Amino acid sequence: MLNRLVAACLLVLSLAAPSFAAESYKVDPVHSSAVFRIKHANVSFFAGRFNAPDGTLVLDEADPSKSSFNIVLSVDKVDTANEKRDAHLKSPDFFNAKQYPTITFKSTSVKKGEGSALQVTGDLTMHGVTKSVTVPVELTGKGQFPPGTQRAGVEATFTVKRSDFGMNGMQGMLGDDVKVLVGLSGMKQ
Repeated sequence: MLNRLVAACLLVLSLAAPSFAAESYKVDPVHSSAVFRIKHANVSFFAGRFNAPDGTLVLDEADPSKSSFNIVLSVDKVDTANEKRDAHLKSPDFFNAKQYPTITFKSTSVKKGEGSALQVTGDLTMHGVTKSVTVPVELTGKGQFPPGTQRAGVEATFTVKRSDFGMNGMQGMLGDDVKVLVGLSGMKQ
């Protein structure tokens, strides 16, 4: 009788215990964003975005080193609310969308940061140039939307120099530092 009681208690505990194994998520392009900001004429900032980010997230809360990030932005989806400027950004003067159609980030290591943050190092490839960058990534939450669809969210804010990626068009008129904010909602796979 005691053995059955112990076995039943262990079963209940195992069912109630949270799962900390790595979980894979597909980026939801409708509820995710990739926004950038750059200085214009050394006077003010203007912003743009890349619509419909894509990719996957693997999150392991128990062992962040088993987490990974693989994010893809389509250069053709750059949107600054000005068609003429968008066409110029897609041209060889800047992103050169025909030759380099995507911007990618693939993590190479993930470490625990402060609180719910992670320190994610990876290869950022833009305009045919790949650079290793370390980005602070905040785990913003988990939940269900719509009911039955498990989600996890992350956010990263960082700055890159466009000249590091061979994007030297309009130096002086446009700043070299580009601030980037990426907010991703992933749907559990």
